[in-house]
Amino acid sequence: MEPRLIDRPEKSRYEVLAGDDATETAGFAEYHLSEGEIAFIHTEIDPRFGGQGLGGLLARGALDDARARGLRVLPYCPFVRGWIAKHPEYADLVPEARRARFGL
Repeated sequence: MEPRLIDRPEKSRYEVLAGDDATETAGFAEYHLSEGEIAFIHTEIDPRFGGQGLGGLLARGALDDARARGLRVLPYCPFVRGWIAKHPEYADLVPEARRARFGL
C-alpha cells in the first residue's frame, strides 16, 4: 500500500503512514498553528523508513495542505526549510518579509 499523509491536529503534527498496510507512523512534522500561520518546528523520519522519500512526501503534503488552507508558513524546522529551498515554487508560502530570516 502507498504511504499516506494525515494531519493530527490533536497532536499538532502531520504524520506519514507507511508499511504493508500504511498504518504505521513512519515520520511526522510537528507544527504550531496560530492566527493564519503554521510554524513547522521539527520533522523526524523513523530510521527504519529512511531513504524511501517519505520526508519529501511529508514536507510536500504538509505544505500543500498549508497552501490549501491559506496559511503562511514559518519553516523553523531545518528539514522543511531545506526542502523549500530545493523547491522554490513553495517559497511564496513564507511571508516575503521573513524569507531572509529563513535564508529563502
